[in-house]
Amino acid sequence: MPRRKQPRRADVKDIRSILRLTHESGLSVREVSERLGLSKSTVSTYLLRAREAGLDSWPMPDDGGDEAALERKLFRQMGRPPRDTSEPDWQLVSREMKRKSVTLLLLWQEYREAHPDGFGYTWFCDKFGAHEKRAHPTYRHRHAAGAVMQTDYAGQTIPLIDPGTGEIHQAQLFVAVLGASSYTFAVASLHQRLPDWIEGQVRALEYFGGVPASIVCDNLKAGVAKALWFEPTLTTTFAAMAEHYDTTVLPTRPAKPRDKGKIEGAVLIAERWIIARLRNRQFFDLAVLNAEIGHLLEVLNGKTMRHVGRSRRELFEEIERAALKALPVTPFEYAEWKSAKVHPDYHVAVDRNFYSVPHGLIGRKVDVRLTQRVVEIFQDHKRVASHVRSSQRGFHITVNAHMPKAHQRYADRTPASLIERAARMGTNVAVMVERMMRDRRHPEQGYRSAMGILSLGRGYGHVRLDAACDRALAIEATTYASVLSILKSGLDQASPAQEPIRPAPSHGNIRGGVYYQ
Repeated sequence: MPRRKQPRRADVKDIRSILRLTHESGLSVREVSERLGLSKSTVSTYLLRAREAGLDSWPMPDDGGDEAALERKLFRQMGRPPRDTSEPDWQLVSREMKRKSVTLLLLWQEYREAHPDGFGYTWFCDKFGAHEKRAHPTYRHRHAAGAVMQTDYAGQTIPLIDPGTGEIHQAQLFVAVLGASSYTFAVASLHQRLPDWIEGQVRALEYFGGVPASIVCDNLKAGVAKALWFEPTLTTTFAAMAEHYDTTVLPTRPAKPRDKGKIEGAVLIAERWIIARLRNRQFFDLAVLNAEIGHLLEVLNGKTMRHVGRSRRELFEEIERAALKALPVTPFEYAEWKSAKVHPDYHVAVDRNFYSVPHGLIGRKVDVRLTQRVVEIFQDHKRVASHVRSSQRGFHITVNAHMPKAHQRYADRTPASLIERAARMGTNVAVMVERMMRDRRHPEQGYRSAMGILSLGRGYGHVRLDAACDRALAIEATTYASVLSILKSGLDQASPAQEPIRPAPSHGNIRGGVYYQ
């Protein structure tokens, strides 16, 4: 079955043809409808309008011969025409609409106060809508001043050469724009990781000198953990940044560029205005690159926008700067958050090091906040430990107060600390303690013997203890019992010639006292 052709819309030429075919050729409504491809109701409506306008014959009167005159007769405007036909400055109206609480009704009332005999409200709204479509062909959102900052990375990159190796890195261009004024910021970074993403947001807010009510961003994996439209989940660090600046982060839907149309346009402008202008230059330092980007930004923001007649900076100073919230006293300090479980030795493993927590948390889950300098550990949102972050790997950083009482007694018993204490009593004492721990399979096995040697200094004095250790080292008797025996027998005070000769049983395996002199 052939598909039925849909009737088309009529224009003024069709109306002339309807009148000619009806009054000159005598065709019926159905015949005229089939001849012109119009619906019968359309033909009937225009014939009725023509009769009401006195155009029920052919040829038409001289005053209705041209198309404009025919349209005026058939479609007479109802109501009183305005005596004052002055139109508002539509660019000014568009800028005023970006201010908080400003409505079209308010602006029309102000227009009528200046022009009492001017146009009505419906005409005012229609004209403003037509102006907005001409000025912004892809217009979708009207952002109030201070309402939103949109952020994203540019698709194009900037080559950055490593001066040491000659390796070329592709620097990423972070772009931010304010919704009402289109005031733009850009900065280059080496990556699109979480530290770079957070740094871009912070530097943009500092550049604008204030905080908008919300930040609309792309669903970058570094910043958005779950890209759900109704309840997106931010990474802990990104959420902490938003809380620090008292703003709201609104990730857009995946593959929906119109959700962030302002930044899409800003990225395109940044690629053409910044990246294209730097395409023939070589950069070896990120700071130098960002300095050049900053210079181009100043020119871009000071350039008059063609459809608006004002520069981005002028609009920012006029309508948006005062609408931004003040920056906090201190900038946001980047920190990563991780979850960890407290080990049986009351330490948590963080970045290949081990940091202590109160021993009562053994086996519990804790949250760890890492900055460049500090490691903070939280349990149920309460900080339970804080340590200076170690730049080395594989170390245990322990606070004595975190240990059980039984462990605290041994807290200072490390090889280095024991040798240091021994050295204060004498060189030979230090050598003895070092040998005790060195000769054991594990240094910890010599802790008790070393502590015993050090305790002898309280009863016999440092001088005698040092002499006793000297004699014990000479005969390779590096045990606590040997040193104690020397002190008890007074051998530490006797010269070699004065030492008593002890009788020894005759035996092939006994060398005799001369061997030890």
